[in-house]
Amino acid sequence: MLFRDMPCDAAIVRPDRPSERSCSISFALIFRTIGLLLPPCALYTRREERKRGGPRPHHEWPRRLRTRPQPAGPRTRDRWTPVKRIFSRVLKLSRQPYYRWLADPVTPNEVVEAYRANALFDAHKDDPEFGHRLLADEARDVGEPMADRTAWRITSSNGWWSVFGKKRAKNGKNPGPPAHDDLCAVVDEHGRTRHVFAATRANELWLVDITEHGTAEGKLYCCAIKDAFSRRIVGYSIDSRMKSRLAVQALENAVQMRGDVVGCVVHSDRGSQFRSRKFLRALAGHDMVGSMGRVGSSGDNAAMESFFSLLQKNVLDRGSWITREQLRIAIVTWIERTYHRRRRQARLGRLTPIEFEAIMTKDVALAA
Repeated sequence: MLFRDMPCDAAIVRPDRPSERSCSISFALIFRTIGLLLPPCALYTRREERKRGGPRPHHEWPRRLRTRPQPAGPRTRDRWTPVKRIFSRVLKLSRQPYYRWLADPVTPNEVVEAYRANALFDAHKDDPEFGHRLLADEARDVGEPMADRTAWRITSSNGWWSVFGKKRAKNGKNPGPPAHDDLCAVVDEHGRTRHVFAATRANELWLVDITEHGTAEGKLYCCAIKDAFSRRIVGYSIDSRMKSRLAVQALENAVQMRGDVVGCVVHSDRGSQFRSRKFLRALAGHDMVGSMGRVGSSGDNAAMESFFSLLQKNVLDRGSWITREQLRIAIVTWIERTYHRRRRQARLGRLTPIEFEAIMTKDVALAA
């Protein structure tokens, strides 16, 4: 006899204890309610269970209980399995946000932040000395506007710090490899590495470097390119910010002035401006070859350092400068009037760079 078929008053009650009758009737109501919720095969007496030798197997259930009713609509592979229930309890996740994420894993805000992070990363690789405010300015220029606080959050979460804005402990690691090989280095008979800055013709070897000087308005940066053949400054660029475009603009000015520069070697130090992707693309666009010295060795670009030493003594340190424009005019005037046309050099046969190039170009034209 099944519990679901048992009447409410059919419970076994001792007649000598009438007080237990009400409790027995209550239990009968509870079991009857359970019987209405569970299938008939799930409730039977222990006597029948002992006769059968155990619970009723699944294959003997009625057919309507073997198959689970299928939900209407398209069937999906993902279901809220018991394993997912356990993980949701451990991770303290609810069901609705999980399926909301499953339907749309990448939100529009995450896509916008990814584009902003790409713009900040490109600017950081081109100019590693920039802080988050300057990186935000660069991102706005390429079409990714954002607040300075947003730029700080993205850069700090990804660890994109300025090279001098955050102190780092020395870890004993060597700096990374240069962007180019050192094509000016030679080994003498004593096994020592030296640098030879000599060329047999114009546009064969160029030397490039950047210098800076302070004014009342702030610092002014000058990137100059020197031809090792005639020691002439073939291109330069002056700006208030030391960015990669400072070096790129100096290179473009030199190319426009000299013309045929295919195969020319451009030697520099390991400054971030000369290792930037913009400068490397400019070299490749003009079919020029890059060369780079060692880390922390000013002698690897000694010929260019000597020019900046002259500029420092003759212009920069001659007095205090109020505005950047005043210092810029002084630098351009000294290069074009004094250095190119009035200052004679012993290695050029006591000639100025302009005179030396005019004589050598005429000799080459006559020889041809």
